Amino acid sequence: MSGVAAIDCGTNSVRLLIADVVHIDGDEVQVVDVDRRMEIVRLGEGVDETGEFAPQALERTFEALRGYAQAIEAHGIGLGPDAVRMVATSATRDARNRQEFIDGVRAILGVEPEVVTGLDEAELSFVGATAEFAAEADEDVPTGFEPPFLVVDIGGGSTEFVLGGGPGEQEELVRAALSVDIGCVRMTERHLRSDPPTEKEIAAATADIDAALDEVERVVPLREAGSVVCVAGTATTVAGIALDLSEYDSERIHHTRVPVAELDRITAELLASTSVRRSEIGVMHPGRVDVIGAGALVLSRVLARTGADAFTASEHDILDGVAWSLVV
Repeated sequence: MSGVAAIDCGTNSVRLLIADVVHIDGDEVQVVDVDRRMEIVRLGEGVDETGEFAPQALERTFEALRGYAQAIEAHGIGLGPDAVRMVATSATRDARNRQEFIDGVRAILGVEPEVVTGLDEAELSFVGATAEFAAEADEDVPTGFEPPFLVVDIGGGSTEFVLGGGPGEQEELVRAALSVDIGCVRMTERHLRSDPPTEKEIAAATADIDAALDEVERVVPLREAGSVVCVAGTATTVAGIALDLSEYDSERIHHTRVPVAELDRITAELLASTSVRRSEIGVMHPGRVDVIGAGALVLSRVLARTGADAFTASEHDILDGVAWSLVV
């Protein structure tokens, strides 16, 4: 048994997965969670407008990474490229001063963050969301996981779409993928500036999202999905609300199926609520209060475009894909 550490730094949050690599029989391995952490650092604060990372956003991110480095070493994993991989996504692709970010990360973790392309991000999310089914091929697959899978990863700055086959279809693991700039932070900063947002603001955001989805459909055949699997904080928070949880419970949220009618109801309520009201929702992380309405709107428009009757929330996402990449 050995350990690996995966870090995903997005526009809104930075997350850590420490996992043990367990060898079963022959070449078969499993990646077993040891520790998952998430900090809302809002690295992408203002990047859409200024094109640069703000000093305070960089410091928030570095502070979170210092804590992650301590956790990694406490689990007996050495810092450096042999067992640690960090990917950075939308905001880092956009920022002119990203070298300052890269240098700071190297000093803390001993590795450079990989500024992955939108396609790489989509593929890692797909592997993370679906790899467990290859390991559980002989067990019952939960309802809502009929291939081909459409994995949707709504981040802070961008949303990734990837359509691919199921277990046993590795030659066609990813059929089509695209990343577009309709993340929850970006849509909030561009359009949803009132509290709660006005009808005019919501209409402008909806038009922006729909235009991006037109672009997606030219590349990814959304309506060919046998199931829609949605990962990351927007989807899991909406699933927690649908379950009426009093607090966030990742085990209960994982693989929860949310019907479209319920998603649309929750989206409407979030967009009509003030930030104070949203902060009172039991499953709501404080760092998502101001952007969850935009995220839910993106999710709702995506489901409308796919024609699916529900989405399935998954707690396994790009972090798990990064961890698997250190193993295979």
